[in-house]
Amino acid sequence: MKTYISPWPSTAELPPFPRTISILGCTGSIGTSTLKVIEQHPDLFKITALAGGRNATLLAEQATKHRPKYLAVLTDGIAKELKALLPADYKPEILTGPSAYVTLASLDEASLILSSIVGAAGFEPTLAAAKKGKMIALANKESLVLGGHIIRAVCHETGATILPVDSEHNALFQGLAGHDGADVSRLILTASGGPFRGKSKEFLEKVTREQALNHPNWDMGAKISIDSATLMNKGLEFIEACHLYGLPPEQIDVVVHPQSIIHSLVEYVDGSQLGHLGVPDMQIPIAFCTCFPQRVPLELKPLNLAEIGTLTFEKPDLEVFPCLKLAADSFAASQSHPIVLNAANEIAVDLFLHEKIGFSDIPLIIGSALERHSSCDVSEAGAVLELDVKTRRDVMDSIA
Repeated sequence: MKTYISPWPSTAELPPFPRTISILGCTGSIGTSTLKVIEQHPDLFKITALAGGRNATLLAEQATKHRPKYLAVLTDGIAKELKALLPADYKPEILTGPSAYVTLASLDEASLILSSIVGAAGFEPTLAAAKKGKMIALANKESLVLGGHIIRAVCHETGATILPVDSEHNALFQGLAGHDGADVSRLILTASGGPFRGKSKEFLEKVTREQALNHPNWDMGAKISIDSATLMNKGLEFIEACHLYGLPPEQIDVVVHPQSIIHSLVEYVDGSQLGHLGVPDMQIPIAFCTCFPQRVPLELKPLNLAEIGTLTFEKPDLEVFPCLKLAADSFAASQSHPIVLNAANEIAVDLFLHEKIGFSDIPLIIGSALERHSSCDVSEAGAVLELDVKTRRDVMDSIA
């Protein structure tokens, strides 16, 4: 596809098997699912590095099993805890702080980078991997929300290859493969609707943290679960789709599909729609990206449409769930507005998870931040990061 964010993977020079992989975000839901895939196909991978944030116990278990040369955590204190949990005969290099993730994304020894850190923290490591011309299995949508324009330019300069792990974008990628991008009429992102589909504004005002974390179909981390409940997750994916496939917002639609079986569709100018169907398990898109162009068997129960019986679709309710519209409007406004959107959302979600604001306050905080913002130049990575920090500070000040 001519407008894809990186050289189209089937035409790129991809690393041979076994692939040396650096997993950024190994203790999260995507990271643990990736390790399940690797454990089913150990002949295809060699784990070079694992970055696990704050969960020293789980990282120690993973590291002891796979023995990578490098590990990374957020603080020196967590590193000390991790070191004490490792066996005496295993002495990896343990890096700390945000710069550690950039280092692991840039390792000469790693040919494949799985970028699955949650939130804006994933932007710098993803960009670092692109600058080194890596094969990138991208599960961090915020990398493109913040700086898709920058990452696109870098990928075409270095030859870095991006394969999208998000189930929706992976479905679109598969639906586009082998076709001329000029024949695409629109992309249709499917959304589960989250745990509050069909609920009223009045209901959402009383939603608890536990209710919002209870997603009906997917097993995800806390932040992404809340984003799914507000439909901001779909809003971020809308922006990500614009960057990945080089299409304007008017050629991207969202439809609510509660069963989460059709993961997205590509519509062509002749009216054909190509969709990707599968059980809602992230091992499928992870295996597709990390093993590309091979397809590998997975230990999953196959999709049984007769068992499911009915697939339904409906329009998203933008009045009850305004985050989706806020995201689309921010992309249309300027390159800097999505950065503000994402930063305000991350602050608001964190406050909700700590029970300091209500669920319905999340879109109000984001909308207010966007109204206060005037577009600015974010053509360089430094400007992106500076605006991200500034927005977080401004949002906290405004709430205080």
